[in-house]
Amino acid sequence: MASFAAAAFPRALAGLASSGQRRKLSGRLGQAVHAFAALIAIAVVYTTTVVYVDLFAMTIVFLAAMLALVFLTVGATPDSRTDRPSPLDWLFTLVALAAGAYFLIENERIITRITLLHPLTGLDMVFAPALLLLTLEATRRTVGFGLTSIVAIFLAYNLWGHLLPGKLSHGEISFNHFLDIMMFTTDGLFGVPIRVAATYAFLFVLFGTFLAKAGGAEFFYNLAAALAGRRAGGPAKIAVVSSGLYGTLSGSPTSDVVTTGSITIPIMQRLGYSKRLAGGVEVAASTGGSLLPPVMGSAAFIMAEFTGIEYREIVIAGLVPALLFYICVYSQVHLRSLKLGLRGVPADELPALGGTLQNGGLFLVPLVALTIALLMGYSPTYVAVFATVAVLAVAVVRPSTRMGLLKIWDALGETTLRMVSVVAACAAAGLVIGGISMTGLANKFADLVFLLAGDSQALALVIAAALSILLGMGMPTPSAFILAAVLVGPTLLEMGFSVLQSNLFLLYFAVLSAMTPPVAVAAFAAAAIADANPLHIAMTAVRLAITAFIVPFAFIYGDGLLLQGDLANVAVACLTALAGVLLLAVGVEGYLKGPLSLLPRLLFGAAGLLLIVPTLVSAAVAAGLLLLALVLSPSLFGRLFGRDKAAVSQVEAE
Repeated sequence: MASFAAAAFPRALAGLASSGQRRKLSGRLGQAVHAFAALIAIAVVYTTTVVYVDLFAMTIVFLAAMLALVFLTVGATPDSRTDRPSPLDWLFTLVALAAGAYFLIENERIITRITLLHPLTGLDMVFAPALLLLTLEATRRTVGFGLTSIVAIFLAYNLWGHLLPGKLSHGEISFNHFLDIMMFTTDGLFGVPIRVAATYAFLFVLFGTFLAKAGGAEFFYNLAAALAGRRAGGPAKIAVVSSGLYGTLSGSPTSDVVTTGSITIPIMQRLGYSKRLAGGVEVAASTGGSLLPPVMGSAAFIMAEFTGIEYREIVIAGLVPALLFYICVYSQVHLRSLKLGLRGVPADELPALGGTLQNGGLFLVPLVALTIALLMGYSPTYVAVFATVAVLAVAVVRPSTRMGLLKIWDALGETTLRMVSVVAACAAAGLVIGGISMTGLANKFADLVFLLAGDSQALALVIAAALSILLGMGMPTPSAFILAAVLVGPTLLEMGFSVLQSNLFLLYFAVLSAMTPPVAVAAFAAAAIADANPLHIAMTAVRLAITAFIVPFAFIYGDGLLLQGDLANVAVACLTALAGVLLLAVGVEGYLKGPLSLLPRLLFGAAGLLLIVPTLVSAAVAAGLLLLALVLSPSLFGRLFGRDKAAVSQVEAE
């Protein structure tokens, strides 16, 4: 018995230290849970577009319902049963619903009381800790132990940080004080992240789900295949385009990899791509989707709510940097394919462009409607609603994908189930924000960055970028961004950068954490499909997306890439950055109408870097480096200007 207990304890501990197993409920229970999820979606649409409901009350009900859904659909450990919840899960579900009902009943008293002056009641002290603990457990089950442990560390710092020596110490915070701020104000659990999850983010996920159910995902894949599939590197180019289009809607690099990668990675491998390259292309393309307008995933909504910047302004500012990201990935895929002799997809396996547009071209209408609504200044809520209505209109026109009531009901439930992990992550982020506000940790963090960087602004930016990646490792994009914005954002503002520049800079590196080793969650998802080493995939993805690590430094030093300032400044910034990205791709891949030797390759890469962050001096130096590369490599000069046609590969001729 003792030996059995000794063996069982480590297994139980390992199970609790990991995320839970997603259940596949069937029968009456599955139908009931799906109906519950669909009703949550209907309630969100109704309360955000039709009738005014107190936001605090709506957030309470939404969080309680979503927590209940977590415990019904996600097991406690990877070994949990997948066909039904355990008795403990049912208990957690009932407690979550009871806590939500209590907070709703007491809503008027809660929103009118004076924080820290009016004492908490006995029932407050029962239901508030219960809801806090359930949120932590839901986060562990859906997101994993990484984010949960970070939240736990911050909560512990709130309660016992006064015992630390030096500048990290803060004034003593009692448990009642902690609970009052964290659970009975909008500065903690019911703060910005969970409000965004219950409104903008939910509605855009609804739009993406309806688009996929109507056949939009298949259309965008076929469109990418028809446009890019025949050329050298066709399968990889299909992955770049289709993953970008899907990723801007999903807002999750990992889910994008799983969805589009299950199609693109096997195709790439079948046509000669290595496991590492196939996975790396998919990870790079999927990660960039969270940075690509017009949606940019849920993190952009949190950024708008957190900073007060209009969502439309964020989308416009993010357009050019995102296009540079995909131009870099596409260019490197093209050059790598030429260098390795990788062919395109056979013509008989590709859809015709004309037929694709004829059968599904109407799916462009929802994206046009979404973009027009954004430019007209509608709120993100109504933008998402207009786009979803456009999807339904398209589905009515196309009999093959017409959405009846059963299909709509299914899409509503699926939307809510997709939001389960996002809601848990946003709730956890709210707890972190509340704790940081109470302790003033953000200012201390800024002091730490300045201490490490000294008087060097460039070094401070590098440290801020590294911290954003570090804070985001293993976490969903919304949580990664909010942590970076709260802890590192004040540092950038103190350095004189604008709110838009600072937060977009942090958003980039929070997103890039999904593919940056060693905890590259998107790469681990791709590894399961490609059957390859996840760290090798992550390193390949970082190399393909190298521009994404450089462009944020360009737009934080000059706002031309954010389409701000006079027209001449914008034009010069965009054109030089485009030239820089293309030259950097040549330098990284070491190929331009033939292989490049080391020195010209370094010169091309250096010239590209100088043009991405341009000044008159850097542009002149870049031109000099390019001229030097041509002088030192006569064969390259011949290939570029037609004197060495034999060096042009057959693959490139095609």
